[in-house]
Amino acid sequence: MVIEAFDKVKEIKEAIEATTIDNKEALEAFRIQYLGTKNIIKPLFGAIRDIPNERKKEYGQLLNVVKQAAEAKFNTVNQQLTAQAANQVEEIDLTAPAEALELGSRHPVSLVLNQMIEIFDRLGFTVAEDSEIEDDWHNFTALNTPPDHPARDMQDTYYIMNDPSRLLRTHTSSVQSHVMMNQKPPIRIIAPGRVYRNETISSRAHCQFHQVEGLYIAEKVSFADLRQTIYYFAKEMFGATKIRMRPSFFPFTEPSAEVDVWWGCETETDKRITKGTGWLEILGCGMVDPAVLTNCGIDPDKYSGFAFGMGVERIAMLKYQIDDIRLLFENDVRFLKQFKKTAIF
Repeated sequence: MVIEAFDKVKEIKEAIEATTIDNKEALEAFRIQYLGTKNIIKPLFGAIRDIPNERKKEYGQLLNVVKQAAEAKFNTVNQQLTAQAANQVEEIDLTAPAEALELGSRHPVSLVLNQMIEIFDRLGFTVAEDSEIEDDWHNFTALNTPPDHPARDMQDTYYIMNDPSRLLRTHTSSVQSHVMMNQKPPIRIIAPGRVYRNETISSRAHCQFHQVEGLYIAEKVSFADLRQTIYYFAKEMFGATKIRMRPSFFPFTEPSAEVDVWWGCETETDKRITKGTGWLEILGCGMVDPAVLTNCGIDPDKYSGFAFGMGVERIAMLKYQIDDIRLLFENDVRFLKQFKKTAIF
């Protein structure tokens, strides 16, 4: 019985040494057989009670040698296989066709904004930008809107907590006041950017949107210059054949006007968009009020100018016939995919 126990242990030791392992599957099978919870070595430890006392130590040492041999072989082979996998280079078939990558598209607001910038660039307007967090003076007072002016009621403003002199700009006209204070005429700039107003979000209004505002100041600038500039923009942006200018009011321009383009009334969609008139309002404009020039350090007796402003989302909704402004802010991929084939400017 004793001889058989010793022979069994030696037999397992020889099997361990003779085992060839060349892949992870064989290594896992080796681990289960010799090192797992139900390995074939474990029962041999229970047989130590049947070994005579004078040979128990010899038997126990032999079992430990076998167990250590199994552990050593497992660790060595595992390291070898891991190193081989790390050094193995995957063969690439260079003749295989490439996988098609699905391209995205520019956002409709970006498409329209880039097109607007490109149109005014042809007329010599350069882009001016400034901070979206503005002070009250540049956003209102410099633009002929003092604290008690009723025109402030036209714009519900987000003020910075604990600092009523700071706010989220309500229009990019604040950029114009910065430019006029830091640059001598002639000035010919457009100010694209995001603006904020405390408005209830609906299909036609949002608390944040984008504007492009323009400013031209030089000697002998007339209302005719303004009209021709707006007409060129309407023709290039909408293919409009005619525009009309209706008297309006803005605190920083005098005289002021709202501009409509002729859209037409040929289809039911045209009638719905134009409310049956054929005309679409696109922007507001006017001659820069002399008080604004004075506030910004420009001599109103020597210089004159015009300004205009429009909402980019409104232009995008007209151009692409989008009936809900919220679609422009929800990042719905199903909606944005429609603009994949739209020209990118």
